[in-house]
Amino acid sequence: MTTVLKVQGASKRFGGLQALSDVNMQINAGQVYGLIGPNGAGKTTFFNVITGLYTPDGGTFELGGAPYSPTAVHEVAKQGIARTFQNIRLFAEMTAIENVMVGRHVRTGSGLLGAVFRTPGFKAEEAAIRDRAQQLLDYVGIGRYAEYKARTLSYGDQRRLEIARALATDPKLIALDEPAAGMNATEKVVLRELIDRIRKDGRTILLIEHDVKLVMGLCDRVTVLDYGKQIAEGTPAEVQKNEKVIEAYLGAGQH
Repeated sequence: MTTVLKVQGASKRFGGLQALSDVNMQINAGQVYGLIGPNGAGKTTFFNVITGLYTPDGGTFELGGAPYSPTAVHEVAKQGIARTFQNIRLFAEMTAIENVMVGRHVRTGSGLLGAVFRTPGFKAEEAAIRDRAQQLLDYVGIGRYAEYKARTLSYGDQRRLEIARALATDPKLIALDEPAAGMNATEKVVLRELIDRIRKDGRTILLIEHDVKLVMGLCDRVTVLDYGKQIAEGTPAEVQKNEKVIEAYLGAGQH
C-alpha cells in the first residue's frame, strides 16, 4: 500500500512546554486517519507542524515518498497538503466560488505578466479555474450558493466551502481540523457523508475531531495524543480498548 504521509519523531517545544514529544504517524493512500485526544493533547500543534505553520524542533517528514520540510505554509500546499482550520478562515466578503478559486491558484501556471496583461493563456486558465471551482462547490453540495458572499452562508455550508477550497489544490493529503465543531446533529450527518465520499473517490484524509463517535465510525486508523505524547495507535476497535486511552478520556470527563 502506498504511503502518503510518514512522520517520525515529530517534536515541538514552546518555551518550557513540550507540546509534542516524538510523535510518529504513517498514513496510507485512501485512508481516513483520525487524530484524537483530550483538550491540550497537542493535536492542533501536530497539524500546525506538518502544514508549515510551526517549525518543528525535531523529526523527519515524508510526503508521497519524498522528504519535505514543513517550514512554510505555501510550500507545503504546493507539495500536496491542504488543510482546514478549527476556526473557519474564509474570505468573508468574497463569494463562495471566489474562495475556491483562491485555493485553485496554487496549481496555476500563468505568471504575474499574464495576470497584468490578461493574455489569452491567462484568460483561458482563469475560465478553467472558475469551472473547476463550480464543480467542487457542486461536489460538496453548495453549488447553488456559488455567487453568495461567504459570510452569508450557514455555518455548516461555510465548513463545506472550506473543504471545497482545500480540495481545489488537488492535495495528496487533506487535513481537516475539527470540521464538526459547532455543528448540529443534522449537519454532522451531512459532513460524515461528504468525508466518506471524498475517501471513496480516492482521497486521503487526516482528521482531528473531538467527536469520538464520528472518528470511530469513519476512520481506518487512529492515533491518540495526551500531553503531547502518542499513547495509542491502531484501528478504532483497538484504540477504544486501550487502557491509556480510557484513562485519558475518563480524566477529561469523557467516555
